[in-house]
Amino acid sequence: MTTKIGLRREDKNEWETRVALTPEAVRQLAQDGLEICVERFPRRAFPDGEYEAAGAQLVDDVADCDLVLGIKEMPHTVFRANGAYMFFSHTIKGQPYNMQMLAELVARGCTLLDYETVVDENKQRLIFFGRFAGIAGAVDTLWTVGRRLDALGVATPFSQLEPCHWYADLGSVTRAVEHVGKQIAAAGVPDSIAPIVIGITGYGHVSQGAQEIIDLLPHQEVSPSELPAFIAESNATTDKVIKVVYKEQDLVEPIDDTRVFNLQDYYDNGDSYRSKFGPHLELLTVLINGIYWDERYPKLADEDLLRRLFAGSEPARLTVVGDITCDVDGSLACTVRDTDPGDPSYVYDPVTRDGTSGFEGPGLAVMAVGNLPCELPREASEMFSNALMPYMRQMAAADWHLSDFEQASLPEPIRRSVILWRGEFTSGYEYMAEFLK
Repeated sequence: MTTKIGLRREDKNEWETRVALTPEAVRQLAQDGLEICVERFPRRAFPDGEYEAAGAQLVDDVADCDLVLGIKEMPHTVFRANGAYMFFSHTIKGQPYNMQMLAELVARGCTLLDYETVVDENKQRLIFFGRFAGIAGAVDTLWTVGRRLDALGVATPFSQLEPCHWYADLGSVTRAVEHVGKQIAAAGVPDSIAPIVIGITGYGHVSQGAQEIIDLLPHQEVSPSELPAFIAESNATTDKVIKVVYKEQDLVEPIDDTRVFNLQDYYDNGDSYRSKFGPHLELLTVLINGIYWDERYPKLADEDLLRRLFAGSEPARLTVVGDITCDVDGSLACTVRDTDPGDPSYVYDPVTRDGTSGFEGPGLAVMAVGNLPCELPREASEMFSNALMPYMRQMAAADWHLSDFEQASLPEPIRRSVILWRGEFTSGYEYMAEFLK
């Protein structure tokens, strides 16, 4: 059987122009005789003409396709009875804002695949935008630093940066950040904010992407354990930034003081751990949050911690949080809402818990763009499409109309991504039925 594959337009917001398959990927599939339908969409990062030239059929909708590929969540009206859809559904944590969509997929007997759950035998993700989320998130965070410090009356080279989507491509981004770095090295930053300490949580693709940007600045890396002594001895460092990377063992500790940290135990029993991040927040100027979190794990900074941090007579060092993970009311209490590239930052007041757009007011500035990779849409899509392509031919040969999921011939990583098969939760995702009650 040959599957008719549809590439849907993105309409969750005006900023989303990424694609699951680039024209080059479509060309390769079309040469194999596969039928690819692409919805017409003038805002897509790759023009319709590139897809048509690659051998795709341009259509007004892909409702009759056997498998429909997208990036972000799709409107409920898209789902047809027994249809198959692959996109970032943001449902596996029981996200309330997508439960109606999940219920609709179940009610219509649909098959749902999620890129987030395409993993290998070690549960490592195989198809992702993480690196570009980290890159764009770091740039937008540094831009927020410049604007927030301007609002506080402190001039720095960071104010010369623009948001990531303002730049034409990654090369332009790199040159802009390097220019800021040269100015820091030559003239330094004001003594009043020295040293600028940038903490980055995590060490996966998101963190690595963020570090790519921070490493373009003159910097010195210091371990979390060394940071207090370093600041005490080097508080006049103005010609570089200080980079600190935090792993899980730097962020949390067992509640039982007689136990020692164990990573696998933390993964398995997150509720038996507590945050120990507070003392570090007192030392950071900027926090870039790129580590995975869900409700099984302790919050890194809850409301009380942030309130105490800003309650002193002296201004808190922490100026900006770039929450790339963007878990609203998640690991960081200051992430009270997500934002978009057109209005990326707000100031969080720890007393009122309000998040006011812009850079003025008491508290700290928060950058919480929920779809950061869309700020570098072509390059992010190329990397994503290249990761998806090794599975596409087998997916195109699969029978998406089988009643029994066990009989479906799919690559193993793709099998792991199937949340629903014809309206029924597959093994490993049965727990999600509780979200719909």
